Amino acid sequence: MDESRQASFLGVGAVLRKVAPPPALCGFLLLLALIFTASYATGVASGPVAPGMHGTSDTPGGGTGGSGDMGEMGDMDMPGGGNG
Repeated sequence: MDESRQASFLGVGAVLRKVAPPPALCGFLLLLALIFTASYATGVASGPVAPGMHGTSDTPGGGTGGSGDMGEMGDMDMPGGGNG
């Protein structure tokens, strides 16, 4: 009777070894999580990189609104330069 119990436990262990990911994958994922956590903590500790930086546009969200600032080049109508 003891042999049947040991055989069932061995079967469960073999199934768990087949289902579980390889140890190298577990180690890699653990290292990846550790590096992500360390970089996030460093970013939080250092604060914003440029706290005074704001967008130059008047559109909400700081986007350019699609037109952009072309300066004097925005007045040209002709593809060849328009000066002649």
